[in-house]
Amino acid sequence: MSSSAEKIHRNPSKEANVTPFVHEKKKAITIFGLPLHWFGVITAVTLVSMYTGNLPGGMLGSLLVMMVLGELFGWLGDHTPIVKTYLGGGAIIAIFGAAYMVYGGWIPESTVTMITDFMKSGGFLNFYIAALITGSILGMDKSILIKVGLKYFLPIFGAVIGAMAVAGLLGSLVGFSLRDAVLVITMPIMGGGMGAGAVPMSQIYSELMGNDPSYYISMLVPALALGNVFAIILASILDIIGKKNPSLTGNGQLLKGFQFKEKPSSFDVQKMGVGLMAAILFFTVGTLLAGFIPLHAYALMIIIVAVVKIAGILPQSVLDGANQWYKFVAKNWTLALLFGIGIAYTDLNTVLEALTLQYILTVLGVIIGAVLGAGLLGKLVGFYPIESAITAGLCMANMGGTGDVAVLSASKRMELMPFAQISSRLGGALILLLAGLIIPLLM
Repeated sequence: MSSSAEKIHRNPSKEANVTPFVHEKKKAITIFGLPLHWFGVITAVTLVSMYTGNLPGGMLGSLLVMMVLGELFGWLGDHTPIVKTYLGGGAIIAIFGAAYMVYGGWIPESTVTMITDFMKSGGFLNFYIAALITGSILGMDKSILIKVGLKYFLPIFGAVIGAMAVAGLLGSLVGFSLRDAVLVITMPIMGGGMGAGAVPMSQIYSELMGNDPSYYISMLVPALALGNVFAIILASILDIIGKKNPSLTGNGQLLKGFQFKEKPSSFDVQKMGVGLMAAILFFTVGTLLAGFIPLHAYALMIIIVAVVKIAGILPQSVLDGANQWYKFVAKNWTLALLFGIGIAYTDLNTVLEALTLQYILTVLGVIIGAVLGAGLLGKLVGFYPIESAITAGLCMANMGGTGDVAVLSASKRMELMPFAQISSRLGGALILLLAGLIIPLLM
C-alpha cells in the first residue's frame, strides 16, 4: 500500500530534474529598439528612396538616412569582435562607414550634399552640442561644478606639455625635426579642430613663416584627421582600462570624493520642450556674445550656463527639462550625428595620404602624451585619471566638437561633454596663443 501511494505522489519530471513545457527563449535581436525585421523594412524603404532620388529634402531626408544608417553601422560596430573592444565600436564604424560610402561613391551625390548642408549650414551639430552642454551642466551638482572648474586647466596644460614631449621624442627617433614634430603635427592635433584650430593656425603660420595659408592647411589636416582616429581608439581603450582598474575611474564622474547620483524623475514632454528652448536660447546668447568677445560661441555658452547654474536663478522645471532633453538627444541622435560627421567632416583621402609609418608613430605619440599628461596632472588635483585623460587629454587632441562626440561615445561617457567642450574651445584658444609664441623659438 505504501509503495503504491509512493508511486502516486512521485513527480517524474522533478526526479529527472526536467521542467515540462518550458523552453529557454533566445533574446530577440533589436536595432534602435525595433525588432530586426521591422528595422530591415525601414532600412529598405530608406535605401530605395535614396537611390531612386525620392528622399524628402532638407532635414527630413537627411535625418532619416543618418538615423537609419547610423544605427545600423553603430549596431554592427558594437557587435563586431576587436572593433567593439579596441577600436571604438559603433562610434568609429558610424563615422568611417559613412566616410567610406562617400569615398567609394556608394551614396548619391545629392544625398551627400543634402546631409552636408544639414550638418553645417543646417546647424544640426550645433543643435546637438547645445543640448548636451545645457542639459549636462544644468543637471550637474553645483558643488561639483565649482570644484572642477577651478582645477580643470592644470590637466589641460599637462596634456599639451605631454603631447609635445612625447611627439618630439618619437618624431626625432623616426626622422622628423623638432620643428615639424611640434608645429606641423602636435599643434594642429591639440588645436581644437578645423574651424577653431587648423584654419586660424594656418593664418598664423603664413604670417610668421611665409607661404600661402592653403600650403599649411594641406600639412595640418592629415595630422588632425589621423589624430582624431587615434583619440577615438584610445577613448575605447581607456574605458576598458577603467573597467579592469576601478580605482582609476569615476565612471563618468570627473572629481574624486563627489559621486553625484541623479535623482530619478519621470519624463515630462512639456518639460522637455522647455529644455529644448533653453538649449537653443543659451546657444543664441553664446553666439551673440561671440560677436563682441574673441572666444568661440561654445566656450561662452559653457561659461554662461555654468554661471546661471551656480547662481541658482533658474526654476527646477527648467533644470529638469534641460536634463531630460539632453538625455533624449543623446539617446536617439548620437549615432545619427556620428554618421553625419563621417559624411560632412571626414575626408578619407586625407587620412589615407597621411599613412606613412613615421607619421603614424609621431601622431600616436601626440595622443599618448596628451593622455599621460592630462591623466597624471588630473590625478594631482583630485580628478579620476581616466576621466581627466579623456576630457583634458583626448578632447584636446580630437577634431573639436565632432571629435568630442565621437570620443565620449567611444568611452561611454557622454555626460562629460561640458568638460570636453572646455578642452576643445578654451584649450584650442590656448594652442593658438602658444603657436604664436613657439614658432619664433623653432625657426
